[in-house]
Amino acid sequence: MPAPSALSARRLRSTARAILPFPEPESWLDVGTGEARFPKAAKELFPYTSFDGLDATHRVELARRAEHVEEAHVGLLTDPRITTRLRARYDVVSMLHHLPHTPDPREELHAALAVLRPGGHLLLEAPDPQCAFASLLGERWLPRARRLRLLSLDDLCTELESQGCTIVRTDRRAAHLPHDLSAALSLSLPRYLPPWATSPLVAAAKALDHALAPLLGRTRFSNTYRLIARRDASAP
Repeated sequence: MPAPSALSARRLRSTARAILPFPEPESWLDVGTGEARFPKAAKELFPYTSFDGLDATHRVELARRAEHVEEAHVGLLTDPRITTRLRARYDVVSMLHHLPHTPDPREELHAALAVLRPGGHLLLEAPDPQCAFASLLGERWLPRARRLRLLSLDDLCTELESQGCTIVRTDRRAAHLPHDLSAALSLSLPRYLPPWATSPLVAAAKALDHALAPLLGRTRFSNTYRLIARRDASAP
């Protein structure tokens, strides 16, 4: 699955647009932000929002120098020193393709809710382990599946509700990423064909991925889900 840095600015703006129906946030934390390409894109829609970034690497400090975020936090969200410093500070916390890469996704969710204000929103996108491509292609659909900790949408909703959240919206159509056919071919064809023969076939599959995306996004072939949850005042 692509990391946020691999997503286009247009795709990132589409994700940020999902927050528009809610009260305009004063403060927003993007977790696993890298070089903060998502906050940079989201600022076009939320010019009066203060964006901060958190990442395990020092790339977030480069993002702060480039003024993509106002504050840069280096480390893990589950680090008590970070959680305590940022507790109940943000109106929105976003995690785009970040949760499956964490040591304990449920602990990460708990930390994300801790830095949200009551009534704040969690915006999350993650690979859908129950999509049809995953069933058909197995690990060829997600080569690093054994190293990722994937939660289904149902499991994620159950976990958040148990932590005092209300699920506001879920969406598979808009979150779908058009790359399954090209990724499957790029993984399998080198076993049988030389590179000069593989490249044009993968390019054709990539074009087909994009052409079919509006249709596949409405079916069980959608490979990504998006979730927005509200932290209720009663949340622990």
